[in-house]
Amino acid sequence: MSIRTSELTLQRDGLTLRGFQSLPDAPSYDLAVLFHGFLTDCGRNPDSLILALSDALNERGIGTVRVDFNGHGKSDGTLEDMSVLGELLDASVILRYAASLSGVRRLFVHGQSQGGVVASMIAGVYRDRVNKLALTAPAATLVDDARAGRLMDAAYDPDAVPDALSALGRRVGGFYLRTNQLLPVYDWAARYTGPVCVIHAEGDATVDKRASLRYHEVYQNSELHILPGGNHPLSGEVRPRVLELVCNFFES
Repeated sequence: MSIRTSELTLQRDGLTLRGFQSLPDAPSYDLAVLFHGFLTDCGRNPDSLILALSDALNERGIGTVRVDFNGHGKSDGTLEDMSVLGELLDASVILRYAASLSGVRRLFVHGQSQGGVVASMIAGVYRDRVNKLALTAPAATLVDDARAGRLMDAAYDPDAVPDALSALGRRVGGFYLRTNQLLPVYDWAARYTGPVCVIHAEGDATVDKRASLRYHEVYQNSELHILPGGNHPLSGEVRPRVLELVCNFFES
């Protein structure tokens, strides 16, 4: 089955979101929406998990839609104005667009890292439209980090949050830090009752595996894979196994 890849632009509250759609040349097909993580993009880096997953799914005849969140990649907005709440608005536009495409049979959602948080929450909102959900290294610990005043290599007073903060050489806004303290991640996630696949690397030094263990607890129909070794980007030796797990899960 041939796949047609084209650039994609979507509008959200005056912002242009940019990415790609790779659609099978067939009257009907399954489609996966792929959400990227914090400080990354929709697969513009050739080493990214999002691009590798898109390619792997396309090889199995599953279409993909992958779009940069606001403030990331080539989408409008600044990182300093980015928040998980804003990414949820982006995700709603992206998901509704994907569901509207002609020929879509089943709609899947995948999220990596912070994109996993967004994917889990938006699937709870659109639980009637999402057929399956896959989370890889979902960063739900961002709530605990914000309450403790931590972000990557930066520290701050969680009771007196600054208007902006530099983390890994990039400036993020205080609204992002403040709202992260209050996100009801697992409450929203638990509203999704369809099949879920949760994947985490034992060696993830950025997001503790307890986030994935908690997801597995709140979901009614989930499978959990804690992979030995590995890292947060799920690169290197663990990458082929991640691709296999997600593709098999969506394809079954």
